[in-house]
Amino acid sequence: MEIYELTVHELLEKLDKKEITKKEILTSFQNRIKEKEKDVQAFITITDKQAEEQLEEIEKENITTRLAGLPIGIKDNICTKGVKTTCASRMLENFISPYDATVMEKINDEKMVSLGKLNMDEFAMGGSTEHSYFKKTKNPWNLNKVPGGSSGGSAAAVAAGLVPWALGSDTGGSVRQPASFCGVVGLKPTYGLISRYGLVAFASSLDQIGTLTKDVEDAAILLNVIAGHDEKDTTSATREKIDYTKVLNKGVKGLRIGIPKEYFGDGINKEVKEAINKVIKQYQDMGAIVEECSLDVADYALATYYIIACAEASSNLGRFDGIRYGYRTKEFSNLKELYKNSRSEGFGEEVKRRIILGTYVLSSGYYDAYYKKAQQVRTLVKNEFEKNFKKYDVILSPTAPNVAFDLASKIDNPLEMYLADVCTVPVNIAGLPAISIPCGVNSEGMPIGFQLIGNHFEEATILNVAHAYEQERKFRQNYKPEFKK
Repeated sequence: MEIYELTVHELLEKLDKKEITKKEILTSFQNRIKEKEKDVQAFITITDKQAEEQLEEIEKENITTRLAGLPIGIKDNICTKGVKTTCASRMLENFISPYDATVMEKINDEKMVSLGKLNMDEFAMGGSTEHSYFKKTKNPWNLNKVPGGSSGGSAAAVAAGLVPWALGSDTGGSVRQPASFCGVVGLKPTYGLISRYGLVAFASSLDQIGTLTKDVEDAAILLNVIAGHDEKDTTSATREKIDYTKVLNKGVKGLRIGIPKEYFGDGINKEVKEAINKVIKQYQDMGAIVEECSLDVADYALATYYIIACAEASSNLGRFDGIRYGYRTKEFSNLKELYKNSRSEGFGEEVKRRIILGTYVLSSGYYDAYYKKAQQVRTLVKNEFEKNFKKYDVILSPTAPNVAFDLASKIDNPLEMYLADVCTVPVNIAGLPAISIPCGVNSEGMPIGFQLIGNHFEEATILNVAHAYEQERKFRQNYKPEFKK
C-alpha cells in the first residue's frame, strides 16, 4: 500500500516503528497532488512549498508533538493567516486573511502542515461543488460525477489521496453528503463543540466546522485536536475534555438504534435503501436493538432550513459591499451603483438566489409568515429529536437519498439540488452531532453512505457505533476510487 493510501493512525504507527519518515509522507502527498490534481481539481490554492519549509523548521527544532509534520487540507472558507481565503468566490478572489481561525491555531499548535485550501461551493452554498468561481471539482470514483458539496474539495482530496485528512464545514449536510458521495468518513460535531471563529459565515446558527477522514479513528484523532471552548466565539460550549480515541472499542451490544420511517420513503434510491437495510442487519447481528421510530416533523425540516439559512445568509453577506474589502466594480458613478454592481459581479448565481430569498423572508409583511414560523418549527424539530433520544442512543438513516449524480445534471434545477439535503438538514436545525460512514457501492461502483445521529455532545457514542460497523465491513479494504472517465 502506498503512503498516500494510509490513514493517519497507520502513518503514526509506521513513524513510531521508524518504517517511514515525515519527509517521505509529505513527498508522497506532494507527488500524488502532481499526479491527480489535474483530474480531480480539489484545490484552489496549493501550499506544498510552504509545507516543505514548515517541515524543515519542525525537524530543525526537533519538535516531537505526535502530529507534527503531518499534512492536512483546509476548506477555503476557514481563515488562514497569510494565505488566500476565497470562499470559492470572485468576491474574495484576492483576500488574504490577516489572522488564523481558532481551528487553524489548534492545527498550528500541533505543528501540522497545510497542503492548501480546498475547493467548495461559493460561500458554502450548494451540494455539488459546481458553484465555485474557480473550478468544478470531480469525484475520484468517477470523474464525470460530482463530489457533493459544499465541502466537495475536502471530500474529493481525501478520497483521492491528495491529503490524509481535511477540515470542512457543515451548514445543512456539507460535510456528510460529500463524504457519502466520495466514500469517506464525514463528522459534523454538535453546534458549539468546535469554535466557529474564523469560519466565514453562511448561516451562523447552523454552520459547524467538521472533519473528513479515511476512517473513524482518524475522525476521533482530529476531533481531539480541534474541539474545545473558545472565548472568541460566544456560541462556543464549555465541556469537559474527552479523548475520543478512547471510546472506539466499546461495542454496540444492547445499544438502542432508532430508524426513522420518514427517511425511507419513495424519494430514497432503491440501491441506497437496500444498502442501509444491510447496515441495519449488521448492527442487529452485532447485538444492537434496532426499532423503527418516527420524526414527525421531518417533512417540514427542509423548508424550515432553507428559510433560516437564506435569511442568515442575506444578513451575513451584507458585509460584502465593495467598500471595506473584497471585490469592487470598476463601473459606478454613485454609491448605489457601487453597491449594486460590486455585489452583482462579485457573487455567483446561487449566492444571489439565496440572498434574494433571505431578504424576502425577512422583509416587512413576510417576516411573521416565513422566518418567525420557521423558527417555531425549528423548536418542534429539536423537541422531536429530544423525544426520540429518551428512547434511543443513536438514530440511523441514509446520509443522502441518492449517490453522486452526473456533473451539470442538476445545476439548472436548484429545487432538485435542495431536495438532496432532506436527510441531513434536520441535524443542523437541532444542533446535533452526526457522522456519515461508507457502507458499500451501487451497481455503477459509486459509494453509498449512512448517517448516525447522536444527542447533543454525544460524539463519543456515534464514533463508537460508527467504528464498530467499520471494523466489521472494512470498506477501505474492499473498495477504492477508480478515477473513471
